[in-house]
Amino acid sequence: DPGADASLCGMAATGASGTNAVRYGTMRPNVLNLRVVLPDGRLLHTAGPGRQPRKRAAGYDLTSLFVGSEGTLGFLTQATLRLHPLPEATAATVASFPSVGAAVACTVQVLQAAVPVARIEFLDEVMADACGRFSGMGLPAAATLLLELHGSRHSLAEQQQQTEEIVRQNGGSSLAWAEGLEERERLWSMRHNAWYAALALRPGCQGYSTDVCVPISRLPDVVVETKQDLQASSITGPMVGHVGDGNFHCILVFNSQDPEEAQRIHAFTQRLGRRALAAGGTCTGEHGVGLGKRALLQEELGQEGLDTLRSIKAALDPHNLMNPGKVL
Repeated sequence: DPGADASLCGMAATGASGTNAVRYGTMRPNVLNLRVVLPDGRLLHTAGPGRQPRKRAAGYDLTSLFVGSEGTLGFLTQATLRLHPLPEATAATVASFPSVGAAVACTVQVLQAAVPVARIEFLDEVMADACGRFSGMGLPAAATLLLELHGSRHSLAEQQQQTEEIVRQNGGSSLAWAEGLEERERLWSMRHNAWYAALALRPGCQGYSTDVCVPISRLPDVVVETKQDLQASSITGPMVGHVGDGNFHCILVFNSQDPEEAQRIHAFTQRLGRRALAAGGTCTGEHGVGLGKRALLQEELGQEGLDTLRSIKAALDPHNLMNPGKVL
C-alpha cells in the first residue's frame, strides 16, 4: 500500500515500501525477479527468464542488486512479485497520546510484544491536526498512531486486547475499532494525503520530505530529539512515518525564495541524517539517495563501501549513461 502515484518498478528502483511493510516487508523481499534493460541494450532477467521460486541460492543476488539501484544500473521494465493472501478479518483504529515520546514508545512495545500488527503509522500533533482538517475527519491535535490488525476473527480479538492494553499503559486514548471497508479506507486515505495536508499549512510554499530509518530500540530517542530540533529551528515540519519499521519523515514546508529559510532547512536535513547514522540507522529508509544524500551515503557505507558501489557501476555502465550523477 504505497503512495497513490507509485509504480511497481519505481518502487523497486528505490527499494521503497508502504504502510503494510511492518507485516509484509518492503519491496526488496517481495521482488522475485526483474526484467532489466542494461546500459548496452541487453535484456537481463535477474533470476533467469520465467523464474519465480520462493527462495534461491544460485549465484549472486542480482535481483537485490537492482532493487534500490535508483536507475543507475539499468531500466527496470517488469517485476515479478510475491503475493500475500488477504486476511479473513481486518480492524483499524486511531489512538491519541499525551506526547510524541509516548506514541513512539507504544509502537516499540507493540512490536516487542510480538503483536503481528499489519500497519502502525505515526503522526505528530502538527501532522494529526493538519490531516484532520484536510480530510474533514477532525483528529485531535495530539501525537497519534493509526493501527491496523490482520488475522482470523479469533486471533484478531486477541490482538485487539493486547494492543488496547499497551496503548492504555502509554497514556493513549480508548480505542474504537473500525472493521468495515469504507471506514478503514477513509482512515488510510487521510494518511495517504498527509503530503497535501502538510503543504496546506503554508499555501504557496514548497515541500521537502526527509526519510531516515533507525533501529526500533532507538526510535523514541531519535523522534523526540528531532521534534526538539524542529521547534528550536523554527521550521514547519510535521512528522509522519512507518514507525513499525523505524522509518519516519519530516515534511518540511518552506519558502524556497527565502535563502535564510532554505539554509535552515538544509542544515536541519543534514543534522537529521547524521542523527540517524549515530543511532545505527540509515539516511534513507525508502526514498533513496538521489543527489541530496550522496555525502551521507559515504558516511553510512564508508569509503570501501562507496568504492565497491562505484566498481559495480563502472562494470555495468562504463560510459555513465544511466542516471548520471545520482547516488555516486
